[in-house]
Amino acid sequence: MAKNNLRIIYGDGTLGLSGKNFRYIFNYARGGLESLVINQREWLYREPLPTFWRATTDNDRGNGFSKKALQWLGADQFINVKDIAIQVNHQPISLPLPPQNNGYSNQEWAQEVKIIFTYQTLTIPSTYVTVSYQVDAGGELDVDVHYYGNSKLPELPVFGLRFLIPTTALWYEYDGLAGETYPDRMAGGKHGTYHISGLPVTPYLVPQDCGVHMQTTRLTIARNTVKNNIHTKIEPFYLSIINQKTPFAFSCLPYTAEELENATHQEELPPIRRTVLNIFGAVRGVGGIDSWGSDVEEAYHISAAKDIQFSFKIIGKNIN
Repeated sequence: MAKNNLRIIYGDGTLGLSGKNFRYIFNYARGGLESLVINQREWLYREPLPTFWRATTDNDRGNGFSKKALQWLGADQFINVKDIAIQVNHQPISLPLPPQNNGYSNQEWAQEVKIIFTYQTLTIPSTYVTVSYQVDAGGELDVDVHYYGNSKLPELPVFGLRFLIPTTALWYEYDGLAGETYPDRMAGGKHGTYHISGLPVTPYLVPQDCGVHMQTTRLTIARNTVKNNIHTKIEPFYLSIINQKTPFAFSCLPYTAEELENATHQEELPPIRRTVLNIFGAVRGVGGIDSWGSDVEEAYHISAAKDIQFSFKIIGKNIN
């Protein structure tokens, strides 16, 4: 066994990376990170994918924004994988599909591996998003997300990367602004470290987007449940998201934007069974000048014409 190296498994339709206390699987057909196992605990229920939609707010409804941005709802649910590129120790390699992958042994090692997924949105016209994962021998993941602007598309509600986590969070803690904040609702948010128990959802009469936290530099999520029913009593385990170049925004809820969108009253929301983590590079303001037609102020729109890029690091431990 190579010490302090990253083991690579070139599967028929997957790329496996493993080391001390971690195992990651990238799926070519499904277009993303299929499994994120750290200290024998799985952190993914589905592959992380770009997200473009937020559940319609009262103010969005009042000014008709959701109807104007409707294409992004479809893009949020369906997307095409157009290309996959892999680099091993900074050197590009051909995508190792069968039978080429048979040329590799089961003892392949590297110091660093990078895999880049290029997605094409199912909008008219379409545009592209790249999500790259760079993994080092210690198991840290550097994630970079890039939306490529297209001036012919409508303004975006949000842009980010959505993670579906298999079970509900015990709590989450973050370094950023206090309370629920949006780009045009940050004045009252004091910088600090905040601990949130469970996955609270703002109890609006009509479910809508909520729980966004701006200007975040660190987020830690704790769980003490897994999908395996054999394990009934588990000590809390953790996943941390650390900003790279600039702070990020996030929401950590028990529902996707589509689940909130489809419920007209609180009792229509499905049973809580997982954690939906959205890491955002851009968030539209909420407005609130009135709820009967006034648009969000121009500074808080998200133009589809401009590129959006953000990055963060995933670490499988509690970072205080």
